[in-house]
Amino acid sequence: MRSRKLRRKTKETTIDVALEIDGRGTYDVAVRKQFTRHMVETLARYAGWNLRLRATGDNRHHIEEDLAIVLGRAFREALGDAPVERMAHAVVPMDDALVMAAVDIVDRPYCDAPVPDLDYVHFFRSFAMDARINLHIDILRGRDEHHIVEAAFKALGIALRLASRPTGALKSTKARVEWTKE
Repeated sequence: MRSRKLRRKTKETTIDVALEIDGRGTYDVAVRKQFTRHMVETLARYAGWNLRLRATGDNRHHIEEDLAIVLGRAFREALGDAPVERMAHAVVPMDDALVMAAVDIVDRPYCDAPVPDLDYVHFFRSFAMDARINLHIDILRGRDEHHIVEAAFKALGIALRLASRPTGALKSTKARVEWTKE
């Protein structure tokens, strides 16, 4: 089973995550900001993850940043080393919004996610850096910021579900990258 439990405790926050990648999209999320709770639940649902998450801290920015860091790291560690599809994308309509997310599960983190709320730009970037994925979110159209951000989380969830599907062969022309210490 591809799963991971992590706790990150700093002077500013305490984040507990229990993640099962191959789940049914069930969640139990406790975080102070209700919209963030809703977005993390949306991500879990569309990614097909079983997720239990607890996040407390001194302010919204620190909680959201650390939550994304721990969730990204849990995802990366839960994947393990078995080959996965690696790349996927999803386009999600939500009322006036149309948003695409594309991911590459590769050890070269990058994020371009120009959503209209800087808190969630930072969330996506923190998640991508600790998951060590390449993440692009493109807003094809939209006026309502809530719809744009929510469509981005849905699209990311679908893309991660598709990209993390196990496959029989490594999807790379480089073969497996190996690191040695000298």
